[in-house]
Amino acid sequence: MSLVPTEDQELLAKTAADFVREHSPVARVRALRDARDATGFSRPLWKQMAELGWVGIPFPEALGGAGLGLADLAVVLEELGRRLAPEPFLATVLLGGQALLLGGSEAQQQAWLPGVTAGTKLLTLAWQEARSRFDPFRIETSAQAAGAGFVLSGAKIAVPDAAVADAIVVAARTSGASGDEAGITLFLVPRASAGLSLTPQTRIDHRSAALLGLDGVRLGREAVVGAVDGGGALLARVLDRATAGLCAEMLGAMSQVFADTVQYLKTRVQFGVPIGSFQALKHRAARVFMEIELARSATLAAVRAADAGDAELPRLVSLAKARCSDAFLLAANEAVQLFGGVGMTDEYDLGFYLKRARVAEMTFGDAAWHRERWARLGGY
Repeated sequence: MSLVPTEDQELLAKTAADFVREHSPVARVRALRDARDATGFSRPLWKQMAELGWVGIPFPEALGGAGLGLADLAVVLEELGRRLAPEPFLATVLLGGQALLLGGSEAQQQAWLPGVTAGTKLLTLAWQEARSRFDPFRIETSAQAAGAGFVLSGAKIAVPDAAVADAIVVAARTSGASGDEAGITLFLVPRASAGLSLTPQTRIDHRSAALLGLDGVRLGREAVVGAVDGGGALLARVLDRATAGLCAEMLGAMSQVFADTVQYLKTRVQFGVPIGSFQALKHRAARVFMEIELARSATLAAVRAADAGDAELPRLVSLAKARCSDAFLLAANEAVQLFGGVGMTDEYDLGFYLKRARVAEMTFGDAAWHRERWARLGGY
């Protein structure tokens, strides 16, 4: 497996870097926070990204996409991560969109995915529950068969961008017990459905999420995504691909915060010399650099395994997420230390990267959870 970007991916990365640098500086995140913007991102900018073809990268051309792979999307996500761009790639493209692409019926795909690739429709996925921790199969939300359809009841937590999504793919239990992979079914639920309630939340990284309530939501059989009782495997595939995409975004963010730190070490003068000339600080910077490069290799392996349909994908995803969680936190924590007291002030961007590192670490499982999963999948 080659870990070297192709010529097309290098060109895509440069285009994305130029666009994000011009249109999405970190100052935009600060402005959205200060304005308490309920959307949490810029719809006009999202539309521009769709027109550039970024939103449609992993979708087939027949559905308005580019027919490319997750490795191609990853180079865009890395550049978005560098500037902490909050646009809903994770919720719409990697969660809701991938669920419909991998398991949706032709009617579901035709009804929703062209709108997604055009930037006019937003999706998300609701899978986490109050006692599920990071286990995607600990689902207690029920879907009871009723006539020709189902009735959904339960509650979901931390649903990304749910308040602005046009539809939510909901994981519910149609049989079995909480913790079983079998017996889970995914449903496509329009946000305007009777019985569905949302409580918007703002996370510490200033991005949007919501609590989702399902009180007797009635759906027809055409709302099923994939197979009844067979949604566990589909959910796992979607979450693996989304986790690999998140790793690419984290890689961009940790690379940028490290670059900012090195620049500060080169320019901050104390005792008549740049503080970066002190050996102790060089050693700390070198350790961060090595951890970022290890995270980069693991992330590239994961996204390319996803495109190749490699059976090792779950293990490679857990390796990448554990590496990225540790490296991003290390880069952000060390940045605050090496900048000194000013690193904690709101005038500097470091705080935004540190908050993003904390939230990204806890999304789809922290480093410890993924190390345990990596070992379990390897038979240890």
